[in-house]
Order: sequence, then structure tokens, then C-alpha cells
Amino acid sequence: MTMCLLLINGLMAQDTATVKPASIALKFGLLDFKQTNHTEGLTKATFNYGIQYIQGWTKNVDIVANLDFASLKYPYYTSLKVAAESISKDFASLDLGLNYKFLTDEHTVVPYATAGIGVGLDRLNYITAYAPVGAGLQIKANKGSFIFVQATHNAEASRLTKMHQNYSLSYSLTLKGKDKKPVLLPPAPLAVDADNDGVVDSLDKCPNKVGTAKYFGCPVPDLDNDGVNDEMDKCPNVAGSAKYGGCPIPDTDKDGINDEQDKCPTVSGLIRYGGCPIPDSDKDGVNDEEDKCPTESGIAANHGCEDVQLLLNDVTNNLKFEIGKVTISNKNLQKLDVVVTAFNKYPNLHIDIIGNTDNTGSKKVNMPLSLKRASIVYNYLIKKGIAAERLTKKGIGDTNPIDTNKTAKGRANNRRTDMKANY
Repeated sequence: MTMCLLLINGLMAQDTATVKPASIALKFGLLDFKQTNHTEGLTKATFNYGIQYIQGWTKNVDIVANLDFASLKYPYYTSLKVAAESISKDFASLDLGLNYKFLTDEHTVVPYATAGIGVGLDRLNYITAYAPVGAGLQIKANKGSFIFVQATHNAEASRLTKMHQNYSLSYSLTLKGKDKKPVLLPPAPLAVDADNDGVVDSLDKCPNKVGTAKYFGCPVPDLDNDGVNDEMDKCPNVAGSAKYGGCPIPDTDKDGINDEQDKCPTVSGLIRYGGCPIPDSDKDGVNDEEDKCPTESGIAANHGCEDVQLLLNDVTNNLKFEIGKVTISNKNLQKLDVVVTAFNKYPNLHIDIIGNTDNTGSKKVNMPLSLKRASIVYNYLIKKGIAAERLTKKGIGDTNPIDTNKTAKGRANNRRTDMKANY
């Protein structure tokens, strides 16, 4: 919140301070990947180099683009199962950010805070997104040049990213164009009025056409060339017709189709539907172009197809267990085949499998027992060809009862495995 307030203050403040012109900078630095119990790879800082483009937005805010290069063994988390490199490989990164300066460029030394978003490319193959946040000092050099000393923490913004620090030193040079030579004005013309409209040619923008002083010697203009002069034209900058006072045919619903051609002039639509909206044949709130089941009412989460959760709830009624047991009859397991069919029909479907117990026994016993009950369903679906990444499993013991644990029937209902659709 503080950073946002500082940025807003910098954007809105008005004084005589200057805005930094476009500059290019050479940059040298160190990448420091911190070692943890879950990582492999670098154990020391790695040298990197690059270039920066810096452009003032306001007197207190600069826009900065960084392009960095390095040669390193990127230390992916071991859990990601990315093969570690035995030698250093090419690494490049590009990030965009804002520097908020606590003083203006007129000061010799200016502290600033920086934040942005970036993306790295490791081994010309793996993409790692990160969010740099940090601080630095801007030191005035000469002729618009600056020295920047900066440190950032590059937070993880994608699955493959490893958080790290970036320490850098850069020197900027202003990008200046050539000075324009002064234009020599010709001598003032003689006071001649060739078209005799009362406006001398030196001031007449239409010296060969009779006009009026109001329009600098030109006729009443018709800027949009629609045959309706600007004094009569209600839309002088857009070609129209006299029927609509010089304006185009109206488009009441602002869908780009004028009312004379629009079959639904008060409802925004598309040309291919004659100006009407995309139809929704089954009235389920998902239009036919996005609805994978356009004649069958469904839900948006499943692209207009049926709500699979209802099917899962019906199947889980058969996934009950005896006290302390983790087995389910083959007959009840085979009822999971309808879930396999749903997986094949809806490729975006994922399912969370959750094992439960009653309150009989201790937490130390119930937690692993509930996980084993979830694993029974999980393993069956895997054997049926369902990809593991479309399934999750966990055991939660007796923490989510659906019935009372004070009766045998209630406890029997609580010894179950649930399935939850996750699109």
C-alpha cells in the first residue's frame, strides 16, 4: 500500500523538476541463488551482464527495461524433476519495472525503490517467471549520465522459478537526436488578395477560392466531405448524411452494426448473427460458440456440459468401508467406470480424492488410514488409464463428518472416500 501511495504521489505531483530523457545503460552484476535443503545447483554468486533502457515517466518515476545474460547451472528445486546440468548453460532474462525516486534527478544522489515483472530463459528451453523487488541508489555523473547501484529480490512467479538476488552496477548515457538548424523565414509577401474575398493572400489559406475571414479566406468547410458543411453538420469529423444531420447511420447498441442493418438494434451483437448476440440454444448461460454441449444444459465450469459433481456424489455413496478397513468390493469399484467415462468425455476435468474415517481410533491411526482409503480409488482410476496429473489424493481422518459419530449408522456413513470435481 505504501509503495502504491508513493507512486501516485510521484505521478500527480507538479513542479519544475525535469523528467529523465530516454537513456541506454551498460549493466554488470551478480546473480545469487540461495541454497536450501530442497535445492541443488549454484553455491555461489554468478556473474551476469546486460543492457538497460531507461525512460522518465514523471519526475519521480522512471520506466526501466533490463536485458541480462549469464552462463550458469540453474538450481531448480529437486521436486520439479528437472535434470541438473553438469556444466554452465546460457541464461537470458528480460524484465520491465518502475523505479520510484525519493528525490528528483536534480539531486546528486537519489535513493529509489524498484518493482516489476520479468521472465528468464534457461538453456534456451526452460521459462522462469519472476517478480523483482528491491532498492538502489542513482548517482549523477555528467551530461545527463547516471550510475545505478541496485539490489533486488527476484521472487518466484512461476513453477520453475527459483527465488534469487540480483546485485548490479550500471552506467547510463542519454539518447540525444541531432540539433535542428534554425529555419530562415522568407520575407513577408506583399498585401495581395487574388480572390478578392477581403483576406490578403499572406493570411488566406485558400488564396484561389472565395471564402470568409472566419475560415481564414476559405469557404465554410466540410471536413468529412459528406456534403453537409460543418456549420450544419452535427458530426463534422465523421462522414454521414443529411438524413441524420451529417452524422452516420446510428448504432444504438454500439456493436459496430448500424441500426438500419441491425436485427437487434438495442442489444449488442455480431455481424455474423445480423447484429444479434451469439445464441445460447440450451439457455444455460454459455453461448453456442463456447458451449461444447450446445443442446444440453450444463455449467460454465465444464464448458456448458453437465455438472459431473452430481455423478461423483452418486458414485461415492458406494465407497464405504468397514471399521479399520481399506478394501472395497470389486462390484463397487467397478462403479468407478462411469467416472472414467466422464474423464474421457471432458478433457478439462480433474478430481480431488479425499479419504475419511469415523472418530473411532486416534488421529495417529485415522490420518494414514484415510489416505489409504483415498489411494484405493486413486489407484483404480490410474489403472484405467487416467493420467496422474488429473488426480489428487489426500486423507483427512475424521475432520469432515457428514453424519453423527454417535450411532453405528452415522459412523458407517463417515467411513468413506469422497470425490470432488475440479475443472
